[in-house]
Amino acid sequence: MALDSRVALRMGGAPVVAAGGRPLIGLANSSSDLNPCNQPLDDLAAPLREGITEAGGIPIEFPVMSLGEDLIKPSAMLYRNLVSMEVEESLRSQPLDGVVVLAGCDKSVPGALMGAFSTDLPSLLVVSGPRPVAVFEGQRIGTGTDLWRMWDERRAGRMSDERWRDLEDALTRGRGTCNTMGTASSMGVMGEVLGLAWPGSTSIPAGDPRHREVARMVGRRIVALVRESARASSQVTREALANALVVLSAVGGSTNAVVHLTAMARRLGYDLALEDVDRVSRRTPVLVDVEPSGRALMEDFDADGGVPTVLRALGDRLHGDAILADGSTVAQVQERAAAPGGVVRRLDDPLDAEGAFRVVRGNLAPDGALIKRSAASPSLLRHRGPAYVIRGYDELSTRTGPASQCPEDAVLVFAGAGPVGGPGMPEWGMVPIPEPLLARGVRDMVRVTDARMSGTSYGTVFLHVAPEAAVGGALGRVRDGDVITVDADAGVLHVELSEDELAGRRADWPVAGSQERGYVALYRRHVTQAPDGCDFDFLVQPRGVAPQLREPVVGRS
Repeated sequence: MALDSRVALRMGGAPVVAAGGRPLIGLANSSSDLNPCNQPLDDLAAPLREGITEAGGIPIEFPVMSLGEDLIKPSAMLYRNLVSMEVEESLRSQPLDGVVVLAGCDKSVPGALMGAFSTDLPSLLVVSGPRPVAVFEGQRIGTGTDLWRMWDERRAGRMSDERWRDLEDALTRGRGTCNTMGTASSMGVMGEVLGLAWPGSTSIPAGDPRHREVARMVGRRIVALVRESARASSQVTREALANALVVLSAVGGSTNAVVHLTAMARRLGYDLALEDVDRVSRRTPVLVDVEPSGRALMEDFDADGGVPTVLRALGDRLHGDAILADGSTVAQVQERAAAPGGVVRRLDDPLDAEGAFRVVRGNLAPDGALIKRSAASPSLLRHRGPAYVIRGYDELSTRTGPASQCPEDAVLVFAGAGPVGGPGMPEWGMVPIPEPLLARGVRDMVRVTDARMSGTSYGTVFLHVAPEAAVGGALGRVRDGDVITVDADAGVLHVELSEDELAGRRADWPVAGSQERGYVALYRRHVTQAPDGCDFDFLVQPRGVAPQLREPVVGRS
């Protein structure tokens, strides 16, 4: 009965009254001491509450599992769908009228938004922001990107224990997400372009006072959206999704964002295919000079105007009438944004005129694979060489260690780490260069894998091969010495074997792990492949059908 519900909320401090009329706004907070990327979100809950209360709403905060790549193993991606279910069921089963997602590290954002989308409640996003920049030996260090470079130097014997300890001390600078254009930054950018995060907010460094003011404005805005009877499906339109693809290429975003954006779109009944990513990227130059595609860091991107300046730089390549989180149109934000010309380049002076991504297909990836072209070595985008095969994580250290016999022109093949095989498609795709080759100065090689790689990573890596080895994909049948041809711009990934030879080989990938219980068992049975977003097959919305809030039966517990 209503009295019981009001009493329960009042005991928790919510000022509900019998007359009603005040929307209940959920604050889905993923802050956790296990995840320094998301810790700053706790500081933003109070101004969010203030904004909601000022606008006549009632804030109701609840916890959400925090997904951080630093500590969760084998990958936070394994639990993205779990977070989506947690958020969906929390919103569906509780008397909430709208939600503000508080997220930071990369899987937290899409996971929570996917759950919110499936309820079709009005939704907004507040992120924690990129962490402070580390300085090591007088040089600024970008999270992830520069660490991977230094790890190669360490493996090559060019970095002493003392310098390595100094690097660790330098990297311990504070809370917040990666300060490069990794997946967290890419998903923040997507949040702005989709109309969910306040324009210009997602590049603001963690701890900056501007975050508090943004949170207050978001609190007011979510109440307005509820009163306007908005829905997630009316906020995130097809035009907004099209804009997001354009901006993702323009910022040189993460390959992981392609998987997440696909899953998010399909929760709303929209179709998003790899062909769309390839088509848009081929005609959209990279404009943002931020690691790993460029040289600057997120604080520089923010100082040069952030996402609004990217929108201005892209001009009429975007749908100008798409509505952003503050109620402005893209065209209105373009008019008031700072002009490009620094970290955000002009269209006539791009960082990379060829775009960020390419989709490749062939007998190794009939359903497609993806490469971040803008972070690869141009000389390796077209290559032919013998396969050097690594089957599963346990072989990584032995096959790339001091005893490695890998030829310099080899194609490193890493199989068995896809959505099912990982499980959870871990970020193992940036296979280490074998140590003997590192010692000879080799710093990049062609890699082909059914895994993902960190959005902060770089190199000539063909990722997300589908179907993956663990479900019978051809990648699991490749053997040492098989000749592989890649051509990113021609869209080719091919092993020089006849169809009969390839089909006749025993599938030679590692058997899936023995942890077949609970959530992991559910995941392996129902996860889709990378081109379909790695979502659960029973959570994807039918194409062309908007989601609908399935309210529970209301009665005494």
